[in-house]
Amino acid sequence: MSESEKKKIGLRTKKITLPVLPLRGLCVFPYMVLHFDVGREKSVAALEAAMIGDQKIFLVAQMDAQKDEPSFNDLYSFGTVAKVKQLLKLPGGSIRVLVEGLNRGKLLKLTDSGKYMSGEIRQYPNITPEITPTLEAMTRNAKEIFDEYLQIMSKTPRETIISVMNIKNPGEIADLIAANVFVNLEDKMAILEETVIEKRVEKLIVIMHREMEIVRLEKDIAEKVKEQIDKNQREYYLREQVKIIQNELGDRDGISAEVKEYKRKIAKSGIPKESASKLLADVDRLAKMPAGMSDGALLRTYLDTVLSLPWNIYTKERFNIERAKRILDRDHYGLFKVKERILEFLAVRQLAKDIKGPILCLVGPPGVGKTSIAKSIATALGKNYARLSLGGIRDEAEIRGHRKTYIGAMPGRIINAVRMAKSKNAMILLDEIDKMSNDFRGDPSSAMLEVLDSEQNFAFSDHYIEIPFDLSEILFITTANSLDSIPRPLQDRMEVITLSGYTDYEKVQIAQRYIIPKQKRLHGISSGALKIDENAIYGIVNYYTKESGVRNLERQIATICRKSARMIIEEGAKRITVNAANLDMFLGKRIYSYDLIKDNDEVGVATGLAWTAFGGDTLQIEVNIMDGKGEIVLTGSLGDVMKESAKAAISYIRSVAGQLGIDREFYKEKDIHIHVPDGATPKDGPSAGITIATALISALTGRSVRRDVAMTGEITLRGRILPIGGFKEKALAAYRAGIGTVLFPAENEKDLQEIPPEVCNKIKFVAVKSMTDVLEISLGNEISSDNFSILEGFSAGIGEGTGIRQ
Repeated sequence: MSESEKKKIGLRTKKITLPVLPLRGLCVFPYMVLHFDVGREKSVAALEAAMIGDQKIFLVAQMDAQKDEPSFNDLYSFGTVAKVKQLLKLPGGSIRVLVEGLNRGKLLKLTDSGKYMSGEIRQYPNITPEITPTLEAMTRNAKEIFDEYLQIMSKTPRETIISVMNIKNPGEIADLIAANVFVNLEDKMAILEETVIEKRVEKLIVIMHREMEIVRLEKDIAEKVKEQIDKNQREYYLREQVKIIQNELGDRDGISAEVKEYKRKIAKSGIPKESASKLLADVDRLAKMPAGMSDGALLRTYLDTVLSLPWNIYTKERFNIERAKRILDRDHYGLFKVKERILEFLAVRQLAKDIKGPILCLVGPPGVGKTSIAKSIATALGKNYARLSLGGIRDEAEIRGHRKTYIGAMPGRIINAVRMAKSKNAMILLDEIDKMSNDFRGDPSSAMLEVLDSEQNFAFSDHYIEIPFDLSEILFITTANSLDSIPRPLQDRMEVITLSGYTDYEKVQIAQRYIIPKQKRLHGISSGALKIDENAIYGIVNYYTKESGVRNLERQIATICRKSARMIIEEGAKRITVNAANLDMFLGKRIYSYDLIKDNDEVGVATGLAWTAFGGDTLQIEVNIMDGKGEIVLTGSLGDVMKESAKAAISYIRSVAGQLGIDREFYKEKDIHIHVPDGATPKDGPSAGITIATALISALTGRSVRRDVAMTGEITLRGRILPIGGFKEKALAAYRAGIGTVLFPAENEKDLQEIPPEVCNKIKFVAVKSMTDVLEISLGNEISSDNFSILEGFSAGIGEGTGIRQ
């Protein structure tokens, strides 16, 4: 553009004030006539204001079409001064408006009067530029690209094509092409905002080239899709013709070949004769079905499913005990009971070839390796492996399958697991068997009775396949966190092996041997680039995890590996050492603290031991004695059995109150409040009986309980201590909590052999038979020897048959 033209534009530009109409996803150019609907109240008011004046209005596009009330910053700076040609009111209060674009305008200021928006606009007049050789060349190039575009796309109106080709003004040509070709609002605005015509045409050419590439790709894709559709239609047409010809000629070679193949597979599969006869009858029925019948597809699916089962496929089992022991020890640390049972099975299998595989149930807290050791067992025995998760199953049909009469019928999970294992002597893991439930659709645990019964599962019947399948040669291993939710008949069919939580020492060994090498490998860290000291691992175990297994331990080690990887990349670190001193730099502040032993002994507070599905835990029991009317308050989400234990403890104390120096009328004049903290967690069971009794006696006598003593045991009305379960888990909880002495029922002495040596070395285990023994140790020297002698005499006078525990 020449200097004279620029001066000409500068002289003609002027500022005017017009009503402003924001547009959503729409851009209006000069020379453009179009209609659109207006529904917003302020927009309708702006149109009415324009009609009252000179019918001029400023049309400007919104940046975000979702905004109902845009501000100055939500609008593009450039728009078009337009003249309202016609208004038509529509139902619902909206208006259809016909406008004609006059010239460009720039929004300098926006004013919102509350009724409508108006703005101060700088107009840019439409001019005819001096046609220089450069501008002429660019204009011709733009027309050529537009013509090529039209040859590909036939959607542009004929009159638009003619008008563009006949226009001489390059600026007008650029506006019309952009209005009719460009799809993106941003591309249109780039042309509208350019006031210098040469630059406007140049931008048009660049965007048109890009648009042409997209159009060519769209055309190629459309042609390929059309070719594929035409090919599929042709093949379908030919197939239908072949079918009709075969039906007319009575030639069914296609079906005959299929039937012949099914019969060959049945003969080769090794299916028992009775079952094979049923399948052959189904094959004959398929041969008589008309072509295209829907039942034919269902019958083919059924036959394919049955024939895909491993009726006579066996893997070669390995009975080498040394090899199996080496594999089990290589993959898992500890878990001695499981390993010993598998090695016993191998030994017996070598002596008795026809022995059936055991059905094992591994019970233990999460993260102790129940699921992972199953795969190692399969590897050690040379068996194919399949895993089946039973968690959340409510429908019996999930186990036995659906009958073929139902739409979408399929075999049950057991048969599907056998198909996945591809072997009749495979090992199948039934994970989370304690998480099954039941509803109106049936009880899946009842269906599992047949699966896990070695006397019945040789002829397991799935509702879908409808013929017996022998499961007796499959080694089933189940896992559970707790036996409480497993029905008793189902428990009787399994050999239960209890897995306890790991000690700190075992966790450190697992971390050093398995977890750290695994996480280094997963995070791409070489063995020499990261070293985690043993003290650091103990720190992770004690202060960043609180679990019986090692899952959280693995997560924390993974966190260290991630941070180390970042240090290697960002800081160029060559060797990173994690120790107890810098552990918090990797894992942050400590989360847990196992230094639970208080600084001082307290009155009315005793430490008990509890078992949960996630391992053992310590339990603080607090008692307050207050003046009152003899009310007993029990809080802390206690179950019925635990409440009964508290009442039994109170009855015992009343019977020996005189010997303990307690007011015999305390239960009439004192209110007793027994509380077990962590009130949101439900608690139940009889094993807290002696802890409750100790806390009560401490509160009533004013004698403090030793803070380093924890206890567990059920109490009777005569003060005898009855055995409890989960002793190993409780001992591990005491070990983690730093307890020095554990009082436990004398009848549980046999369980001491299961306690790891490192736990026995740090904790003094004392077997107790009566509350006399408990009080002598827990209350220490604060209770007189005379009282103990009286209590011993009281306990000795109890007849052996007076306390019965079923």
